[in-house]
Order: sequence, then structure tokens, then C-alpha cells
Amino acid sequence: MRGAGPVRFSNRADAGRRLAKRLEVLGLDSPVVLGLPRGGIPVAAEIASVLGGHLEVFVARKIGTPGHEELGIGAVAEGLEEVIMSDAASSYGSRAEDLTAMIERSRRELYRQAALYRGHRPLPELAGRQVVVVDDGLATGVTAEAALVALRRRQPGRLVLAVPVCARDAAARLTTLADDVVCVQSPADFLAVGFWYKDFSPTTDQEVIDALAKARAEATGEPPAV
Repeated sequence: MRGAGPVRFSNRADAGRRLAKRLEVLGLDSPVVLGLPRGGIPVAAEIASVLGGHLEVFVARKIGTPGHEELGIGAVAEGLEEVIMSDAASSYGSRAEDLTAMIERSRRELYRQAALYRGHRPLPELAGRQVVVVDDGLATGVTAEAALVALRRRQPGRLVLAVPVCARDAAARLTTLADDVVCVQSPADFLAVGFWYKDFSPTTDQEVIDALAKARAEATGEPPAV
């Protein structure tokens, strides 16, 4: 795991550029850069541009605590049948039926996002490739964990998790799933992902679609579809 001293990012694009500099030392060659929607896409777009990588979206969704949906206790990911639950999930004492409803809701949103962002376009072939998974920050790490578990089964040659800011305990845990965990900032007093951004405005579906269309157009030399 690689980290540095305190820093706040202007926005996700700034975070992506700073993170790309950290990734350059890994010597990645035309990697597949997979952004986790929605906030990971603007970060991933900057990384793909700097590294000459192929930008794509990979969908993993947090499962919130019933009644406190902002608190993630689990996650689901594309191609992953099982649900990844955090170590703290059992301490919240959620009723089984409530938790089942939250899981089903997260899966529905996963399917919606995958269809909206990629349509009928399949994921690129990842076997033997260098793959960089990107999000805008790592708090509990359970969403990134689900993504890494799912992607590892596609047998990439190298699997890298890259986030601008990460909680130390979560990042350390995920080193067992990723070949490298790279972050710009890993503060001891984490607080929340948004604290480390001056502008942490929500990323919209349209911004994700536009970023992916722009990347495809640059790769093919054709203008983005309007």
C-alpha cells in the first residue's frame, strides 16, 4: 500500500490527476481502467488519459443498513452471485427481511446502472490484462472488496486498486485481494471521503455516460454520439 501526507483535492478530476502520478511508477502498459460509478468515473477518466489506458465502467453497489442507508454493511458486484458483507454487519442486528430488501434494492440499481452505462457493450477481456479499479475514496472498503472479488475471478494479470483517499484499515485489508493498493492520502483520522474534497458534488448518470462516450471517441477517433 502506497500513501502520502495530508492533502485535499479540488474535485474528482484533480484527485484523478494526482492519483495518476502515483500509478505511473507501477509501469502499467495500456491498462484497463475500471471506474466504480458514479464518483469513481471522473477519477478513472483522468487516470486512463494519463496512463493511455482503456476506460470502462464496472458496477458494484453498496448495501446500506436498514434505516441508515448511508452506512454500508455489504456490497454486490457485476458477475458476483454472493453478497459481500462487512465484518461489522452482524453488530447492527437488522431483521433478515429488511436486509433481504436492501440487497434486492442494491441489485436492481446495479442492473440499472450496468444497462444504462454500457448498454449491450460487454466488459473488455480482462484475462492476463493489467486492470486498475478506481473509486473516489475508500471508507469501509466493502464496495471495492466486492468489485475486487468479482474481478479477480476474471483472471487479470495484475489487479490494482487506486483511490485518492482511503481509510488505513480498509486499505490494509484489501491488500489481500489486490496486487497493489495505491492512494494519495491515507489519513489516520479519516472522518469521511467527502471531507478530503473541496468540491464533492454528486456525479450524475449523464456525467458518467458522457465520460465513457468521450473516452470511446478518443480511442476510436470518432466524435461522441449525441
